[in-house]
Amino acid sequence: MSMPDQEGRLQHWVDDRPFDPSTKETLTPEQEKFYLASQWQLMWWKFRRHKLAMVSGVILLLFYLSVILSEFIAPYDLHTRNAKHILAPPQGIHLFHEGEFMGPFVYGYDLTKDQVMRQRIYTENPEKIQKLRFFCMGDEFEYLGLIEGRFHFVCPAEGGTFFLMGTDRLGRDILSRIIHGARISLTVGLIGITLSFIMGIVMGGISGYYGGWIDNIIQRIIEMIRSFPELPLWMALSAALPANWSPLLVFFGITLILALFDWPSLARAVRSKLLALREEDFTVAAQLMGASPTRVIGRHLLPSFMSHLIASASLSIPAMILGETALSFLGIGLRPPITSWGVLLNEAQNLNAVVLTPWLLWPMVPVIVVVLAFNFLGDGLRDAADPYK
Repeated sequence: MSMPDQEGRLQHWVDDRPFDPSTKETLTPEQEKFYLASQWQLMWWKFRRHKLAMVSGVILLLFYLSVILSEFIAPYDLHTRNAKHILAPPQGIHLFHEGEFMGPFVYGYDLTKDQVMRQRIYTENPEKIQKLRFFCMGDEFEYLGLIEGRFHFVCPAEGGTFFLMGTDRLGRDILSRIIHGARISLTVGLIGITLSFIMGIVMGGISGYYGGWIDNIIQRIIEMIRSFPELPLWMALSAALPANWSPLLVFFGITLILALFDWPSLARAVRSKLLALREEDFTVAAQLMGASPTRVIGRHLLPSFMSHLIASASLSIPAMILGETALSFLGIGLRPPITSWGVLLNEAQNLNAVVLTPWLLWPMVPVIVVVLAFNFLGDGLRDAADPYK
């Protein structure tokens, strides 16, 4: 508490020296680091405090790393069939057998056939101990369709099986197909958001910078696109793709369809920001110095809120992944021999799959995990990019 001096004036414990932030004497190292930090550094420091977003980022990084290493991570090749183990249930990994440590292994199956219910019954045989092999030679594959190889991180025992998530109606390992399917499902989201990002920035930038009749035309187009129900329109356009197209063309066709109906929301976000910034002093100064509209938008306006656009884009990727999964599940999206999570779920449409072979529903687990991770990551990026938090 301040006490009055002899003349009755209150004593103020304030440094009366002029404040100069450029001098090191008046700044602590922490303050200097903060004042000299760039926008991206400040965003990173705030993002690191969002623990859930950090964990989600690590999960997504592992998923996309698996896209690069799919052939090595999967214990089987994508098209390997085991006719003796059709619709086999998952095999559990064990470490101990009768109290003795054996290392990672699985028990082999004994197969019986129920002639009344017309189904295969698999039971684990404790006498069939099949030790897993690591960093081994297994099924042959072509890495990215170019390089032949046989190296896998994990393989079944010689003459044994390793179906951690069971097999499908053709005897193919579901875990291996999920790992390979991630390459398509996750790539659709990245390519789709890249196309949507470019279209949204271009159309929103033109609309917000020029305004007037150009803005009116673009906004009416956006309103028309947003007035259509997305899923029925996706279904109609996907069904219109020629049946004789190659799987690669179908993949790019589906990606383009998803991107065409995602850019309006991003374009409106860009437009609103440009309307607020185009009258700022730095924009007027750039125009008076003779900068072209393209340079003003690309060099001065967009970088000022690029962090917000990145956060918005991260929230749009899961919508595209769900869109591809839904279309493929309904049979009008990607089709075999392309393998995606939606294509895998297409085999679990009937009630028998849920009742008798519930392991066919495993492909929906990575879909849920990736969508949640992207949403948590987007929330963290949005909070970090908000200058008022």
